[in-house]
Amino acid sequence: MNASPSHRPHPAEWTETQSLLPSAERDLPAGRHQFHKEQMMARIHEDLRTSSRTSAASPVAPVKRSNPFLRRTILLPAAAFALAGAVVGGLALTGGGADDGRAALATGPALTTRIGAADAKGAPQLLERISLAAADISAPTPRKGQYIYIASKVADSYVKTDGDKSEAVSNELHSRQVWNSLDGRDGWLIEAGETSDKGITLKSDTPFSGAYNALAGLPTDPDALLQRIYRASDANRDPEVPRDQAAFVAIGDLLFESYPPAEVGAALYKAAAKIPGVVSVDDAVDAMGRHGVAIARQNDTDGERTEWIFDKKTLQFLGERIVVVKATAGNPLKVGTVTHTSAVTERAVVDAAKQVPGQVS
Repeated sequence: MNASPSHRPHPAEWTETQSLLPSAERDLPAGRHQFHKEQMMARIHEDLRTSSRTSAASPVAPVKRSNPFLRRTILLPAAAFALAGAVVGGLALTGGGADDGRAALATGPALTTRIGAADAKGAPQLLERISLAAADISAPTPRKGQYIYIASKVADSYVKTDGDKSEAVSNELHSRQVWNSLDGRDGWLIEAGETSDKGITLKSDTPFSGAYNALAGLPTDPDALLQRIYRASDANRDPEVPRDQAAFVAIGDLLFESYPPAEVGAALYKAAAKIPGVVSVDDAVDAMGRHGVAIARQNDTDGERTEWIFDKKTLQFLGERIVVVKATAGNPLKVGTVTHTSAVTERAVVDAAKQVPGQVS
């Protein structure tokens, strides 16, 4: 049965969503979360990229989120499955893609967009409305043994280096399908240009923090929830990422390729309203070209703004994009470049991995 998304359903700038789990208060040495996560993600990434990269004529030097499995500057837990990305409609999408089902590398110029006007005063009211809409969604409660299915369209821009020449490029807007078990220990990924047509398995001994069971165990009091987010972030975040930005993107990660209970989704939006620097944006476009309003926050370190895009009428989550809004010394991409964009096309509960909605298991 399908369940319409009521929220931003990935690339997050948060180090350790795992520690939001009720039973996951761990005292790992500094840097160990990053190490474990990078090891797992590196293995996945290597499996997907080896054949294409070994035959590539030039090296690629991506900026942050060019790697679909390591999009964010703060990390997800070691078991966090690759987050979906997405391409913003209305962007400069040109060039072909990787038609051989291998690596979706440089296929066209960098994606660009008009930067919507930000309004700090409008954010609390908009988030309150989004929270109410999320709480009002009637969706089926998953049963043991079922999977959360998320389908999306994604794309990224990054810097490609060939010898002493560098240029901003994009990969092709492509489809992505993810299945996650309720405990987050088992899943499946099919992503055009990144996996084969059959996809790859996603398994881990550590629960995925965005899994249904983990989300269901989070507090629904916005203040308590935000305190937990900050506590986990302070203990594990990348020191280059500002504290409030880490918390904002952490909430986005907990909502992206997931299926939170309505009351948890509503609480996450109310918690986001309490983070300094959060703004509303009058117009933003998702990967499918759908215009909406957005909740956003700018990371002054790299000049990029993360935007959660919602339908203007229903306030249902449409997708996400990350836009360069300020020139910085550490980011070679121009203002207006979309480094990451996504659009959720379907969200549902299914009976098995690799089963699509409407298909009999």
